[in-house]
Amino acid sequence: MSAAADRGPRDAPPTVLIAGCGDLGTEVGLRFVARGWHAIGLRRRAHVLPAALVPLAGDLTGDLSRAFEHLPSSIEAVVITPAADERTPAAYRAAYVDGLTNVLDYLDRRDRTPARLLAVSSTAVYGVDDGSDVDEDTPTAPTSPTGAVLVEAEQVLHRRRPDAVSLRLSGIYGPGRTRLIDRVRSGEAVLPDPPALSNRIHRDDAAAAIVHLLTATAAPERLYLGVDDAPVDRGEVLAFLAQELGLPRPPTGPDRSTRGGDKRCRNDRLKATGFRFTYPTYREGYRAILAGDGIRHP
Repeated sequence: MSAAADRGPRDAPPTVLIAGCGDLGTEVGLRFVARGWHAIGLRRRAHVLPAALVPLAGDLTGDLSRAFEHLPSSIEAVVITPAADERTPAAYRAAYVDGLTNVLDYLDRRDRTPARLLAVSSTAVYGVDDGSDVDEDTPTAPTSPTGAVLVEAEQVLHRRRPDAVSLRLSGIYGPGRTRLIDRVRSGEAVLPDPPALSNRIHRDDAAAAIVHLLTATAAPERLYLGVDDAPVDRGEVLAFLAQELGLPRPPTGPDRSTRGGDKRCRNDRLKATGFRFTYPTYREGYRAILAGDGIRHP
């Protein structure tokens, strides 16, 4: 555990800055607050953040000088959770490369050097499409322009902060993220033929993993895959949702979606740190969503 997490009760609480504080970042911040931290959320529309977080208005790719004037003198951890406005290389570059660089530049200008820094990435950095296993040692060979941008962002991160953590998340789902459920309900879902493996992680587990790596892992590795225990055929997930909703099994047909490729992402390294999932498979996660558990943060 970091020294910041070991502070005594008479000391000021440690501070975490969450840059790009959207749905995932907000959940991260709330979990830090629950552990006694002071959490600052940086985003364009900072006024929508819950009262437990300190709002800091600013665009990750813009002028952050005014926002960073309000940072405390000591920041123990920084979490960078960018989100592209659209699925284009330009939007990804703005969010993941330019946004990351901008935050690191302004931290340097304000002489803030956090003990821990984590940036969210994606398993899209892999170009595997043959159903084989993927882990942190698998070479990155993205097949999409946006995946190539993510690789570049990781390179920038580790060039600037060699000790930083890159957490490669895959298929975040959770409260309000109901794309698959909506497709099943509308009758648009098709069980892919041929089958293809998909990987995912519930938003709450993604947030919990970030907090765990920054506060409960003595010497975190540079890379982790953030995926649950159940890489699974996409069709199996759709069939499961139809059953849970009391709807007919979707028909089989060509899969028009190529998102995520066809690979089996492994989470051994993350679990080796002692992290345990609340939603180890899609079954527990989607049942919670269908039951109305949790909210999507604005």
